[in-house]
Amino acid sequence: MTTSNACTLSEALLKYAQAVDSFKFFFTTAIKDTKSEFASFPHAVQLLNNADPLGEVIEQISKDRLTTLVTDEATLVKSLPHLQGLQGHPIVINVDLSLQDYSVIPFFKDLSIPILISSNEKIFDVNAQRSLDIASKCLRPVLHFINFKNLKHKVEADVKPTQLAEEPADLDALDLGSKFDIISTSKTPTTAVINYSACDFSSVLPNDTSLVQINVYRPWSIQDLLTALPNSIKKVVVAQSATQKSEQNGFEPLLLDFFQDFDSLIEKGIDQVIISNIGLVTDLSAVLGEIISNVNSKEPNLSLFVGEQVKEKETIEELSSLKNVLDLENAYMKVIRQLFTSNSNFLNEYTSETVQQNNPEYGYGLFLNQNKRREELVALARRSLDPSLYGTTDAVSFVQLLGKWVSYHDQSLDESALKEANVVSQQVFEFLQKHGDSKKASEFLQLGSDEESYVFKSTWLVGSDAWSYDLGNSGVHQVLSGKKNINVLLIDSEPFEHRKETQQRKKDVGLYAMNFGHVYVASVAVYSSYSQLLTAFIEASRYNGPSIVLAYLPYHSERDTPLEILKETKKAVGSGYWPLFRYDPSKEDDEAFVLDSSVIRRELQTFLDRENRLTLLSKKYPDFSRNLVQSASDKVTKKQERRAKQAYEQLLEGLSGPPLHVYFASDGGNAASLAKRLSNRAAARGLKATCQSMDEIDLEDLPGEENVIFITSTAGQGEFPQDGKGFWDALKGSTGMDLGSLKFSVFGLGDSLYWPRKEDKHYYNRPSRELFKKLEILAAKAIVPLGQGDDQDADGYQTAYGPWEEELWEALGVSGANVADEPKPWTNEDMKINSDFLRGTIVPGLEDESTGTIHAHDQQLTKFHGCYMQDDRDVRDVRKAQGMEPYYAFMARIRLPGGKANPEQWLILDRLSNESGNGTMKLTTRATFQLHGIVKRNLKHTIRGMNSTLMDTLAACGDVNRNVMLSAIPHNAKIHQQISDFGYKVSEYFLPNTTAYHEIWLNGVDDRDYDPNWPSIFENRKDGPTKKKTKVSGGALVDVEPLYGPTYLPRKFKVNIAVPPYNDVDVWSSDVGLVTIVDPETQEVTGYNMYVGGGMGTTHNNKKTYPRTGSLFGYLPVSDVIKAIEGVMIVQRDNGDRNDRKHGRLKYTIDDMGVDIYKSKVEEHMGRKFEPGRPFEIKDNHDYFGWVKDETGMNHFTAFIENGRVEDTVELPQKTGMKKVAQLMQKHGSGHFRLTGNQHVVICDIKDEHLDEVKKVLHKYKLDNTDFSPLRLHSASCVGLPTCGLAMAESERYLPELISKVEDILEELGLRHDSVVMRMTGCPNGCARPWLGEVALIGKAPETYNLMLGGGYYGQRINKLYRASVKEEEILEILKDLFKRWSQEREEGEHFGDFLIRVGVIAPTLEGKYFHDDIPEETV
Repeated sequence: MTTSNACTLSEALLKYAQAVDSFKFFFTTAIKDTKSEFASFPHAVQLLNNADPLGEVIEQISKDRLTTLVTDEATLVKSLPHLQGLQGHPIVINVDLSLQDYSVIPFFKDLSIPILISSNEKIFDVNAQRSLDIASKCLRPVLHFINFKNLKHKVEADVKPTQLAEEPADLDALDLGSKFDIISTSKTPTTAVINYSACDFSSVLPNDTSLVQINVYRPWSIQDLLTALPNSIKKVVVAQSATQKSEQNGFEPLLLDFFQDFDSLIEKGIDQVIISNIGLVTDLSAVLGEIISNVNSKEPNLSLFVGEQVKEKETIEELSSLKNVLDLENAYMKVIRQLFTSNSNFLNEYTSETVQQNNPEYGYGLFLNQNKRREELVALARRSLDPSLYGTTDAVSFVQLLGKWVSYHDQSLDESALKEANVVSQQVFEFLQKHGDSKKASEFLQLGSDEESYVFKSTWLVGSDAWSYDLGNSGVHQVLSGKKNINVLLIDSEPFEHRKETQQRKKDVGLYAMNFGHVYVASVAVYSSYSQLLTAFIEASRYNGPSIVLAYLPYHSERDTPLEILKETKKAVGSGYWPLFRYDPSKEDDEAFVLDSSVIRRELQTFLDRENRLTLLSKKYPDFSRNLVQSASDKVTKKQERRAKQAYEQLLEGLSGPPLHVYFASDGGNAASLAKRLSNRAAARGLKATCQSMDEIDLEDLPGEENVIFITSTAGQGEFPQDGKGFWDALKGSTGMDLGSLKFSVFGLGDSLYWPRKEDKHYYNRPSRELFKKLEILAAKAIVPLGQGDDQDADGYQTAYGPWEEELWEALGVSGANVADEPKPWTNEDMKINSDFLRGTIVPGLEDESTGTIHAHDQQLTKFHGCYMQDDRDVRDVRKAQGMEPYYAFMARIRLPGGKANPEQWLILDRLSNESGNGTMKLTTRATFQLHGIVKRNLKHTIRGMNSTLMDTLAACGDVNRNVMLSAIPHNAKIHQQISDFGYKVSEYFLPNTTAYHEIWLNGVDDRDYDPNWPSIFENRKDGPTKKKTKVSGGALVDVEPLYGPTYLPRKFKVNIAVPPYNDVDVWSSDVGLVTIVDPETQEVTGYNMYVGGGMGTTHNNKKTYPRTGSLFGYLPVSDVIKAIEGVMIVQRDNGDRNDRKHGRLKYTIDDMGVDIYKSKVEEHMGRKFEPGRPFEIKDNHDYFGWVKDETGMNHFTAFIENGRVEDTVELPQKTGMKKVAQLMQKHGSGHFRLTGNQHVVICDIKDEHLDEVKKVLHKYKLDNTDFSPLRLHSASCVGLPTCGLAMAESERYLPELISKVEDILEELGLRHDSVVMRMTGCPNGCARPWLGEVALIGKAPETYNLMLGGGYYGQRINKLYRASVKEEEILEILKDLFKRWSQEREEGEHFGDFLIRVGVIAPTLEGKYFHDDIPEETV
């Protein structure tokens, strides 16, 4: 420490406060006469702890100057309601932990304010600078907790002049350095002590232990902490300084931070996390030993308190008791008692055995009686403000005191004001007692004979949710309508999952109270947000009028653990069943309602809408607008609306025909479309037809629905689709229902070969068969027999459906009706040609805030714009049960020719993934980026953000040429540059010409743009999406698609470019595959061998569909290749199947036409012949990991990103690491990224002088770890569940787990270092190109896969079905036997797929159209 910068703690705080030219400095003290080192500072402003100091600070803060406040923890707790008002202002609040009570700090954890903790001089030096950086650069408040008592020596304060930023920086972009300091006494410690105390345990740390000092508490990430801990850690104990022993059975607010992610704790192998509290101690070694011994015991003491409790100060008792709030029914009352100590007054206890006292009317009556006496006392005081009435020498001062006592009755009193008022009350009563012989004093004492008659209280009525069943008779109405200054605490203990089991219906007390217009209302949950809870109680008590606090504490029994209550609370708050909010009608409209959670119920939404606050809230709370949630009453409302609509339609239609209700259950849409078509045909025949999903059925009404038709598809292993499960479960469990008056029929959609094994045959059309049988058991009468459509029939399900429908019309007596021809269903071709060149109704769909989805036609059109609409299938059932629509979100895919991205592009995607997506980035099997989890309102902002760095999403999906993929070849810069330039030309040449993309996403300004220059970037871009329409004859400006035409292509079109001997792009898998031919002498690309007709997508058991590898057309020089690709595309455009999308890919067109004919048409378009293919050699189709230097001296590192998911996990914090690498590239002004077709990334063009710095980052974030088995390194998976709508089984989330088990088999057989290409997809559409894997698993149903074997090692041969519908146990058993044979019988250098074919385990697939041939019987 240099002498010049060494100073006292107070001097250091003053130095940092003056680092900015414009500053303001405040400090608080208990009384004015308190001596403070800050008092001598000429610019310091002294405030009193009990005089609302934060309120005064808020009055004087400014965005243009740095504000500093020094206070203590007790004062800060009282000021909780003010803290949110500091947002957006540069202010540092330095908090003296004068009580040595660290357990206070979590009170502030939910306020989105950075929190730093300094327990010694070294940490203070760092945190003081951090505080200044955050406040000055991010323009936001900072809480800096400092243990003043521990900082006895001088500190370092090398403070540099600082400027306030003009615009706030993102806190995530600020390098805060290490948030934790870790000391370990061995390489493999098993116990971690998280030091959250005033004690320095570093010198007494025993063996086998790690000590973690928390320096930055917010922003908090359990992942960061777990990543920092050694992998050997099994037990975690938090050593927390406290003043008193906890009464919470080991669970405190701080533990909520550790239980953010239970899965991560389990993955880390941590089996115990507890808190031990520390009081006054002297022997640190003994204290630490006791704490460590306890956490490692079989049954640790969850409430361990080591040391002496602190009792000498009232403040300490108050503050430490604030933590003891998590006991079940008493939790909330404890908070009130501890906030207001002796100044709280409970008029009743709802746990009382006396029913009368449990009633709010009893408590309110008691309050009115007390209030009447107080009003009489106040009236007397107002008449007695004349000193001559008392006849004493101190009468003047008493009258002044009495006047002050009277004035308090007209004020809003918070906790500190209550204390001040009661000091006056005590003095008033003491005077009256002293002079009780005077007539006036005696008059006072007759009305109020004890001190309690004069004191001020925070008065509370406490009750349970039983009050909410009848608000009128329970007395709640009288309390709220009385306009008296009284507070109501209503505790709801009903678990979320029991909400539908109760026979009685609760009233929404909060909504009821808000409608009065003069009642303060708050909805809180201690296990969700402790800070919000404290704020609500303080605000409620301060409010001068009636207030009601609705408090949630769900439990099944008194034996419930805190974790069980925590989970129940998270469900309720997250679903909107229990929204967190505060409503203060005394505030301005824009401040009256504060939403503390992102989901609310429909009734509350309606109230806010009526009060004109809904739009304001949507802007103020971004997550709110996407989470419009139905309440429990919506089902009833919906049913009433449906009945009313049917009655109205019946009135209009008269009684001309019988009713027909058509219900469907559909996952893929076929059953829904068929049901709607049947309903339309019924209406055309004079029937009163309705069509709805099965989840709309009210089982109670089913007996009265005269004619009912059920149409259901088959999901999974013979299961009902998602929207039919609820109905089927209810019907299946019904035994006493009589459906004797119901006439019905059922039609099912299935695939008789989907489950080809004999033992699985019963899965075929099982939902329709079981439904038909159950309805017959319940005495319903069949109109016509069960109909079963089979995808294997010539016309699919239509083969059986046609006769079944005719029979239905015959049975209903309407077969001879004269019916006009119905319009044909809209196809994708109709959507495209009527879309106005890909516009559709996308814009109004995006603007519709009532739903997270868009129109079905627009869902197809947005694919051309690079976006797929999806929903999170993990929570689909839960949201449906909660009355919510599916959690719709979009996937946005980049068009990234050649897979090349600069650091700015990486960083914008990193930011967008955090702010608009699900926090991860996906590297795809076509060497580009995808962001997932983008809700509708964020979609435009996300696409604009991508385009701000010259990346667009146009044509990343859809029936057009998609992303051009090419070999990464980091070792050869010259060749890569040539193919990269060529790939870029191909991408630009075949880019759609429509201006719809620019018009919808990029045109004009947007207030969410990060930079006001974004519009000019879009307008000045020379390539990319077309900005201006084409002028045609007559001067009209129109969109023109010279290559595609208005209907674009029949299906998607892909181009891959490989450079032998590498086939990391699977060149034979795409519509056009180009094999680069290079002059070995000059390293110039002379031309390409062109392969045409590759494609991967299929449908399970549909033999009309198959994967195919490309056919060789021949060689062309570089100059002729684009013209040849154009010819291939035009032949496909004009000849591809536009009637059946499953037959629309180029691979079917080329097989239908014949390779020679197709080739000749392309040659005709080119005006030349293909040359014979040039010789080349391919050795593999995987990536090579690690460092390589190219011929120019640049360094490149290929990093392993498992399945392409860039994220931060406990073991691999790769997302943060890649961000750091991108920032280094920016700093050095060199470097870029290349994505590979195997979902990995190459860090490119690193100069020698920057190599060490980059290597350090790679090592720190474990990106340099390539020590994986070849099986894992060469594996690939699609996204699969939960976001892909086509997935039938897990893939990305499951493959790593399965590979670990296969690795064990290979290890056992001595094959761990042998390479096998293994791939997995959640469905047969083939996104991870599974059909080329030596081993592949294709999802068929949950946990069920088709096992494919025999693919070519370097992607040259398609595999074949070996076993259908197998689960993990069978998969491992099969592979173990085959790997064992391979290890014993293989020839030198023979790959696994080749071996299986040579020994006859599987037959080779020589052409795609023979994919389904030569499959042995035992396969199915």
